[in-house]
Amino acid sequence: MTQVCYRSVMRLLISCALLAVGCSSSVENAAPLPPIDDSCAGTCPQSKIKHVVVIIQENHTFDDHFGRYCTAPAGQLPSCSEGPSCCEAAPATDAAGHTPITLDDDAQALHDPDHTAACETKEMNGGAMDRYATESCGSPQNVAVGDAKTMQTFWDFAKSGAIADRYFQPEIGQSSANDMYFARATHVFDDNAFGPKDARGVTCGFGSSAQAEYADKTIGDLLADKAMPWSFYAEGYGTMRDALAAGHCAARDPLCPGNINFYPCIFDPSDVPFQYYPRWRDNADTMKDLGDFTGALEAGGLPAVSFIKGLGFHTEHGGIRTTITDGATFVKDLYDAVMHSRYRDNTLFLVTYDEGGGLWDHVKPPATNPIDNKPYGTRVPMIAAGPFARKNHISHVTMEHSSIVKFLEWNFLGQTGQLGTRDTNVANLGSLIDPVAAGAAVPED
Repeated sequence: MTQVCYRSVMRLLISCALLAVGCSSSVENAAPLPPIDDSCAGTCPQSKIKHVVVIIQENHTFDDHFGRYCTAPAGQLPSCSEGPSCCEAAPATDAAGHTPITLDDDAQALHDPDHTAACETKEMNGGAMDRYATESCGSPQNVAVGDAKTMQTFWDFAKSGAIADRYFQPEIGQSSANDMYFARATHVFDDNAFGPKDARGVTCGFGSSAQAEYADKTIGDLLADKAMPWSFYAEGYGTMRDALAAGHCAARDPLCPGNINFYPCIFDPSDVPFQYYPRWRDNADTMKDLGDFTGALEAGGLPAVSFIKGLGFHTEHGGIRTTITDGATFVKDLYDAVMHSRYRDNTLFLVTYDEGGGLWDHVKPPATNPIDNKPYGTRVPMIAAGPFARKNHISHVTMEHSSIVKFLEWNFLGQTGQLGTRDTNVANLGSLIDPVAAGAAVPED
């Protein structure tokens, strides 16, 4: 199924599910469809969570999404955990005295900050977080905080689920370097230094001309070796696959506001960390189009672990006429599809962002992780939703992308630290998960 059909298929799937449950006006209150036989054939999960869906958005900080949702004074370090009064608001100015602009769709569409490691290191200024507006590579537009109108979808998720206010991008720098932590839980390369060698579409974009591949074990290897099904669903992948089979690169998605046959309007394999590993590169068992995800929800066959990446204009990446509203709608449509499916009662839904995109955040990152000696970047949003998420909850536990890997190891493989990377020393996701609903206390460490 090609990307062109994504929105119509998603809305048809949700509409059919609504008819099946009597058109309830609330996703959370809708009765589930008859369950699919979801018994475990081998090792059973440690909890009632049988499916995990991870949506990877792009290039936003905690402050720019939740800085006006949270109401505790900046620097207060609240210890409570229920509601917006238990997380710090973005300060009225950054540490250098610059007042944040309002990050609405218009501001988002026109500005893509420099988010290379070199620039962000200068802007962070050793944790002072005070040079985003003044560095030569920075801009006053980098100091930006979203308003209620623009961020309401994400604030609604926060009220009905859980967010983390100490979730950091694993290393300073661009998307691909941080994406690798979803697979390896460690540093692999800097910034967007390489595209995945020989992967479909690698020569169709305008990224690095250098290509690389790696042989280290990933969380995909660990899951597959234990016969635990997983997939990476990428919007536009089917269109790119079919176009290349016909001898050309994919044309822009017709819904993309940018009038270009490049990112953010076509599939980019460098957004998929598993494409850098020959075992998984364009492997039809795991590398799939987003349409396959909606099909699995409808017909059955949803794997235990699903990673999802939208086309660039659905990921909230700054500039090139992309908007936060398009990204929020993309996330909400996927959530509604899961919650109206037969999988709603046993699925944990996670949304996070690969990196902060060069936007300002006021909280100093933690110390360098000793596993790979790479310094942490800014906070990024992390949302847990669905029946297993704590409600109206703020987690203050320090986490990062490797925490997702650690949780997958714990829940589906019964033992953490199997990669021997940051999965050995980062916190688990227990502070986001309701132990009663999950039927087990997920560790927080």
